[in-house]
Amino acid sequence: MARDAQLVTLFVALHVIGLAVIAALLVMFLRSETARGWSPPDEEEGGDGGGSDRLPPRTPGGPGDGGLPLPGDARPARFRLRDETRLADLLPRRERRPAREPGRTPHPSPAGR
Repeated sequence: MARDAQLVTLFVALHVIGLAVIAALLVMFLRSETARGWSPPDEEEGGDGGGSDRLPPRTPGGPGDGGLPLPGDARPARFRLRDETRLADLLPRRERRPAREPGRTPHPSPAGR
């Protein structure tokens, strides 16, 4: 019975410590100052008088259509699949390899006896 009492006491102590930590964090949270709201800078500080949230116009010089630039040795594809045809129908068939000669069967040599 003493072991059961020790185990219950240990669990109660751990819960009390946990509740104390939670209470301390809650008190710290409630006592903290709230964040100040954002206020725009004064115009007398030499600013431009505000700004625009729009992006500046895009400068030319990048890829025209927004794609990645291709290396200089890039080649277009040989075929374009724009309908229901299969790529296998458009490519020429490979030549078949010639058949191999059948393997020779070893003959027992008279000296091997």
